Amino acid sequence: MAVQDDFRNQLETFPNQFPHRDYVIEIVCPEFTSVCPKTGQPDFGTLRITYTPDEKCVELKSLKLYLQRFRNEGIFYEHVTNRILDDLVAVLSPRSLQLVADFSPRGGITTRVTVQYREAR
Repeated sequence: MAVQDDFRNQLETFPNQFPHRDYVIEIVCPEFTSVCPKTGQPDFGTLRITYTPDEKCVELKSLKLYLQRFRNEGIFYEHVTNRILDDLVAVLSPRSLQLVADFSPRGGITTRVTVQYREAR
């Protein structure tokens, strides 16, 4: 778990100035890369992060640096998508968060992984 915590520690937040209001933030990361743990080949994808903040928002430069850490990480699509969601939920405690990871074709197959979090009210 130390590696995951090390990645998570890269993420920074700032106070939401409108915590009384529900609004949606959408962040698109069209250049996400990781490594296939079976072949060692690079995987490319677009991440679409959509969340309703509560008390905190994610600082974008720290998010960029966090996502870049996966460039050399051997990890399956399903695992990386869920891991990113878990890390963002851990640091933000958002009202809701959805992450859609749309990976580029490999061997004629495309993959889209969608994960969601909604706070218990």
